[in-house]
Amino acid sequence: MRVPGSGHGPVLITGGAGFIGSNLADRLARDGHDVLIYDALARPGVEANLAWLRRRHPDRIKAMIADLRDRDKLEQAASNVCAVFHLAAQVAVTTSLTEPEQDFDINLRGTLFLLEVLRQQPAPPPLVFASTNKVYGNLADIRLARDGDAYLPEDPALRRHGVGEDRPLSFYTPYGCSKGAADQYVLDYARGFGVPACVLRMSCIYGPRQLGTEDQGWLAHFLYSVRAGRPISIYGDGRQVRDVMYVDDAVDAYLAAWKRIAAVSGQAFNLGGGPANAVTLLQILAEISELTERPADLRFSDWRPGDQRYFVADTRRAAAALGLGPAIGWRDGLQRLAQWIATERPRREPATVAGDAA
Repeated sequence: MRVPGSGHGPVLITGGAGFIGSNLADRLARDGHDVLIYDALARPGVEANLAWLRRRHPDRIKAMIADLRDRDKLEQAASNVCAVFHLAAQVAVTTSLTEPEQDFDINLRGTLFLLEVLRQQPAPPPLVFASTNKVYGNLADIRLARDGDAYLPEDPALRRHGVGEDRPLSFYTPYGCSKGAADQYVLDYARGFGVPACVLRMSCIYGPRQLGTEDQGWLAHFLYSVRAGRPISIYGDGRQVRDVMYVDDAVDAYLAAWKRIAAVSGQAFNLGGGPANAVTLLQILAEISELTERPADLRFSDWRPGDQRYFVADTRRAAAALGLGPAIGWRDGLQRLAQWIATERPRREPATVAGDAA
C-alpha cells in the first residue's frame, strides 16, 4: 500500500508488541513495509509476540524497547517515519482505579509527547490513534429491556444500529478520562495544528496473539480459562451485550484510515463488530464450552464502576468513510482464535484466575 506524501521511513507502531500492534506489524511487513516497534514490553507475554515478528520478518521488523513517557526516546523513534499507529497504553480500568497517576502519565501525557514530536516536524506523518468505547461512559441513560438473555435498548433505532459517534462523550473512571482526553487531543492537533490524524474508538477486538487477562482481552481470557479449567468471574449477570470484532478486520480499518488520512483527518470513528456481531457474555461462554467440550466454571460478582450493560458500535460511518467490508462473523472468529490457542500460542498461558466482563 503506497500512501501519497507519506515519506520513505518505516512505519512506527507504539505498542507494536501487543495484541493488535503485532497483528498490524505482521500485515505491514507482509505488504513490504519496514516497521519500527516502540514498546516497553511491560505486559507479560508480549515479548513472545515480538520474537514471533522478528522470526517472520527479520529484515523488516526493528524494535526500540522504551517507555512511552521517555520523551527523548520517543522523539528519536518518530524522527523519520512515514506513518504512526499509536496503540501503546495502560489498558486496564482496574489498574487506573488503583494507580490513576500512572494511567494519566502513560495514556495522556505519553500521547501529548507524541503529538508534540510530530507537530514540530516540517511535514508531520499521519497518525492513527487507538481510542476506546469507554469515552462514552457507562451509558446509564440508555433505557434497556431484557430480551431473552440479553440487555438491549428500548429505542428501535439504537437497537438496530448501535451507538454512533454523535453520542455525547462522558468520561468515567480514570482510564476513561485518560483515554478520552488523549482522544480529544489527537483530534484537536489534527484540526488546530495540521497533524494528519484520526481516532478509532474500539469496541471488543479479539483474535490470535491476544494474551487475555481479567483486566483486558476478555474473550481470549475466557478461552484460556475454560481450556485450563480455571474459574471465571463474571461481573454482573453475564447478560451484558458487546459487539466483538476479529483482529484482521481491525487491522483493515487501521490501514484504511492511513490510506485515506487526507479525507478522514480530524474525525473519530466507532470500530467494532456492529449489530451483526453483538453477543452476550453468556453466549460467548456457551460457544466456548461447545468448542472446547469443557464446561465453564462461572463465579458471579457485583457490577464494577463504569461497566456498560450494553455497547454495540454503530459502524456505518466507519464503513462508509474507510471503505470497510463485512466483518468476520463472531462464531467463525472464535473458532479461529480457539485453533490458534490450541496449536500456535506461546507455551506459557497468562497466569490469571478470573474473567473480565468487558
